[in-house]
Amino acid sequence: MQTSNLLTINDLRISFPSENGKVDALSGISFSMKKGETLGIVGESGSGKSMTALAIMGLLPAAANLESGSIFFETKKAGGIELTSLQATDYQRLRGSEIGMVFQEPMTSLNPVFRCGEQVAEAILLHQKIGEDEAKQQVLALFEKVKLPDPQRIWRSFPHQLSGGQRQRVMIAMALSCNPSLLIADEPTSALDVTVQRSILDLLAELKQTWGGSTIFISHDLAVVKEVADNVLVMKNGEVVEHGSVAQIFQNPQHPYTQVLLENFKKRTAPSIHQSPITKHQSPILSIQNLKTVFTSTRNFFGKAKTQVHAVDDVNLEIYEGETLGLVGESGSGKTTLGRSILKLISPNSGEVIFQGKNLLQQADNQWFSTRKDLQIIFQDPYSSLNPRQPIGMALTEPMEVHHLFSNEKKRREKAVELLETVGLEAGHFWRFPSEFSGGQRQRICIARALALEPKLIVCDECLSALDVTVQSQILDLLQVLQSERGLTYLFISHDLNVVRQISDRIAVMKNGKIVEIGPAAEVFQNPCSEYTRQLLDAIPS
Repeated sequence: MQTSNLLTINDLRISFPSENGKVDALSGISFSMKKGETLGIVGESGSGKSMTALAIMGLLPAAANLESGSIFFETKKAGGIELTSLQATDYQRLRGSEIGMVFQEPMTSLNPVFRCGEQVAEAILLHQKIGEDEAKQQVLALFEKVKLPDPQRIWRSFPHQLSGGQRQRVMIAMALSCNPSLLIADEPTSALDVTVQRSILDLLAELKQTWGGSTIFISHDLAVVKEVADNVLVMKNGEVVEHGSVAQIFQNPQHPYTQVLLENFKKRTAPSIHQSPITKHQSPILSIQNLKTVFTSTRNFFGKAKTQVHAVDDVNLEIYEGETLGLVGESGSGKTTLGRSILKLISPNSGEVIFQGKNLLQQADNQWFSTRKDLQIIFQDPYSSLNPRQPIGMALTEPMEVHHLFSNEKKRREKAVELLETVGLEAGHFWRFPSEFSGGQRQRICIARALALEPKLIVCDECLSALDVTVQSQILDLLQVLQSERGLTYLFISHDLNVVRQISDRIAVMKNGKIVEIGPAAEVFQNPCSEYTRQLLDAIPS
């Protein structure tokens, strides 16, 4: 073994049992990384990226079979050790003190019933022989180091009281609390908006200079990996297909799969020129006037509103038939609330939503029945928006039956099969359940369901944020083809500015419940009017 290598993996094979035998999650992967290196691991969903990280951490699922291979790690105290032969108690001492991990979703990684400071202190007390007061001081110092505002308040706060970016910083502080040699960051920025992502990336770059450890950075965002990594590992179907420096991978990729990944990445981030469908004297299909949606954040002892949040604050907006209006902004800016207020999934407090000449907010509930079929939504998480106990074919025929489309069940099923084939699935998928599909396939099912009632306007609410770059490209192409064929109108909500630029005719920028800028996509990107828009654009990884 080379002493300069911090981590060396040889012929690692992991499988899972299935009805048809076994499924290989990792098929003999081998690679090494040096001390002080940042290794980026990229690949589509299901390529084995996270499984590799879990194997290093000793956190494989109970059903996983470690068939062969070795993971050799150079510790600070005990020298080189073979991780695959460790007992559970030995791994517990290793985690935190030698290897730290930052997971993708900090809300599910932090215990919701304990204060954030106590959770970080617990990790310190487990590995260091110090008292609680000294541990608290270390935690507060760590919170300052990761640039959390008001460390004392963060110490006292529960996870749900912090923003997504703040929770991720708490996780980074916990992972670095015992000064590990290796930090594994598994999609740490994919669920964050562009400005929070920028702050986390800047923080990791700064910590690398002062901390001096090594990092494995797992992501499906090639722009982020290009920015943070020294070397890149490309994975597909549980195998390593290419391994090299950032310059080698991005400038001269050798494997066809890497070339496809980069081609999709360039396509997604390249400026696109849209021929706007808006004509000079055209009337909008949807007009939003002085719309307000207010939430009560705290109440007094008698239940009256004490403080309120203006999630949508006096918004005026017009959407024209056949266009795609992109809606961007940071988390908490009011994008999703605006989309749901338009559809009355959330009841606005005041204002008008005029769709094809009718004020939807003045309609009685029984009048909404006929309007619903013309206004559909594609939600962010395709798995939670599908009934896990219902075959996907029935999920498509059910809305047709509710709205009395087609004369009988046979015709409805024929239409459902046609929709499945339209979105790139097969007729044989009709009786399968959501759990039998990948994330990209589930999102295609949700698109098919939104099309089932032949709507005129679809609200796409962060419908690509959970997908890797290849699947994003496929879904974007699908949405654009469907729009040209069916004359659909989209309100496309996203925090990914590259995606919005790719698909939008016009872009509206939202901050603190207000529209701060709106205009043609090219104009907003090339010549932004507001300082806030310039900050968003500056935060995009190059």
